[in-house]
Amino acid sequence: MSRSGADLALLLLGGFRHLADRATVELAARGYEDVRPVHDFALTAILGGADNASELGRRMSVTKQSAAKMITVLEERGFVNREPDPADGRRMRLHVTERGLAMRREGEAIFDELRVEWERQVGERTLAAVEDALRHLVGDGPGRIDSPGWLLQHLPSDE
Repeated sequence: MSRSGADLALLLLGGFRHLADRATVELAARGYEDVRPVHDFALTAILGGADNASELGRRMSVTKQSAAKMITVLEERGFVNREPDPADGRRMRLHVTERGLAMRREGEAIFDELRVEWERQVGERTLAAVEDALRHLVGDGPGRIDSPGWLLQHLPSDE
């Protein structure tokens, strides 16, 4: 059995893809078709204060044009809307809709269910040890795990 750094990186990426792909399928079964991980990353950034295309682009480490395309996709799916800025009526601000919030809650519930599946497969202690080891190695502070930009820098836009 190989224990190279590349194998570890692929194994970690495979774990992410496995969970994300299963969650995407389950979200579709629960009425949220065509949702991709990148959509959740964008909603996370918007909820965190990225209320326009420029700021969303900065937070996701993509161009303003890519962010604008993402906003259009999210609007078409009913996950965000644009509202006039109360301080400047010429400016439109992004807001996550109730549908967007509901999809995120459903996604979180699905990931919890998938975690329970993994726990049943490898045991509570083993999974807790894996999580603890990963927190130790990569940290879990703000801007590390919950920052969409770090992941999206090298992934294709999966709109």
